[in-house]
Amino acid sequence: MRSSSAELIQRRGNRTKAVLPVRIKGKDSAGKQFDELVHTLDVNASGARLGSVRRELIVDDEVTVFYRQRRIQFRVVWTKRMKGTSEFQVGLKAVAQDKEAWGLALPEPGAQIPLAQATALA
Repeated sequence: MRSSSAELIQRRGNRTKAVLPVRIKGKDSAGKQFDELVHTLDVNASGARLGSVRRELIVDDEVTVFYRQRRIQFRVVWTKRMKGTSEFQVGLKAVAQDKEAWGLALPEPGAQIPLAQATALA
């Protein structure tokens, strides 16, 4: 796993499991522009974890994620090559805060989620 000092920073808020199809654009570790279809594994108001990324990305680089009619700028905070595959998982942090970035009713950081709602989100 590639990381930086940002690895020590704890995430703000709980993740919500959400497998959403997204398109990601940016530069890979070789400096080549790319545009590929991937998916989220979980999201929160300030970030996301992506799966099925077939390019190695560099921590602190910015990428653009397209979801429905939304275009969201993120900074790569970590990457992890998946064992036995050529795919990566990537942790992203939003460059600018947008509560409705995903169009989901996400809980506020630190908020308690009612059990029935948490079960519905899982």
